[in-house]
Amino acid sequence: MNPEREHGAGMNEAVVLTPERILEVTEDVLRRYGLAKATVVDVARALDVSHGSVYRHFPSKASLREAVAKRWLDRIDAPLLQIAREEGPAPVRLDRWLRTLFAAKRSRVLDDPEMFETYLTLAREACAAVKCHKDTMIDQIAAILTDGVKQGVFAVDDVKATARAIFDATVRFHHPAHADEWKDADLPARVDATLALLLRGLKAA
Repeated sequence: MNPEREHGAGMNEAVVLTPERILEVTEDVLRRYGLAKATVVDVARALDVSHGSVYRHFPSKASLREAVAKRWLDRIDAPLLQIAREEGPAPVRLDRWLRTLFAAKRSRVLDDPEMFETYLTLAREACAAVKCHKDTMIDQIAAILTDGVKQGVFAVDDVKATARAIFDATVRFHHPAHADEWKDADLPARVDATLALLLRGLKAA
């Protein structure tokens, strides 16, 4: 968000702001103006408040941008966490968890590429949020693997290292650097082959 344009009249300072409401409107502003042109004043104008009201919740443009990135990453995490916490056969859950991750990233690229680029730029700036996102996903994989060991269906010595290896081994299906490949017609077959190989490797004798 570049230097603020002067805020016009008609502000409604009686509006009760919440961080979530500010983030919702910020996403709308980003979609309308783009990352390079959107300002905090644009967000305040859309909320009909002064930009000082926004800064009371987010003390800087950088903190607002990081919060937008975290909100986007949290929306990806939510359905994954639900799968990780479910009961049931670990191999089925791990397969579904990975496919859900792949589908979430792929849909964001293909359905709204402009906003995906915006969020990707914000995520690159929000190093702490991205690291937390990755660590959270690896912990979820580890939780499923732990259940699989308890169920006697996975043979895993180091759950955390194996979880990280699974995350790394499937990176081409969820890392934005490989987004151009997600349009390939043979992608589903490649996903099927990769997951079948991983699950065979984890299977207890």
